Amino acid sequence: MPDAVTASRYAAAVPSGVPGRGRFILELLLALLLTRLPYLGVPFKWLESFFHELSHGLATLLSGGIVSHIQLFPNGAGFCFSQGGAPLLIGFAGYFGAACWGYLIFILATWPRGIRASFAFLGGAVLLSLLLWGRDLLTIGILLTLACLLLLPLRLKHQPALLSGLRVAALMIMLNALASPAVLFGLSGQGDAVILAQNSWLPAWFWVLSWLSCSAGFLYLAWRRVDRASLLR
Repeated sequence: MPDAVTASRYAAAVPSGVPGRGRFILELLLALLLTRLPYLGVPFKWLESFFHELSHGLATLLSGGIVSHIQLFPNGAGFCFSQGGAPLLIGFAGYFGAACWGYLIFILATWPRGIRASFAFLGGAVLLSLLLWGRDLLTIGILLTLACLLLLPLRLKHQPALLSGLRVAALMIMLNALASPAVLFGLSGQGDAVILAQNSWLPAWFWVLSWLSCSAGFLYLAWRRVDRASLLR
């Protein structure tokens, strides 16, 4: 009986926003499908690109540098223009940070009581970045689109839909963060991996594999959170 009592206490502590295994797999498949669709997946690619450049910017500030502005493009590419800071930290932060943000958003999407605050926080982060670092009209337009994508769901009354929608968005960010570094294998003379290789003794492919491992690791952590919660139900 003590085991049953302990299990029930743990089950009571499991956030109700954590999906079951089957629902998680369905949401992961939906996220994978949306990332492959030509038009519907574009804003979520922008979201991954935003968090990529935001991570570059935060790493620059944390290492003593200055961020001038960020630039985003319709194809999901982006730049963070900065001066100073630690090159290795700044270069690594982009793809790693995007995957990390994706996992953080997934965690927020398992917190029912704070789901509206989570959407507001993320939308506010986009708007603050626009005010601080948005300079050209294209970047401003993309950031406004992302802010609407995150703030308009606050009008929805159905909380489970908010939770599920944010989880799918988080999974799409992590999947895009997993796919984006793989493109660098086909590039020469450009990209974050090349910059890191130039500032270290390690080749570009090492950094690409590091990003792929981190992104896959965050996806695995999301699955482990779901798996553990399912065992306690």
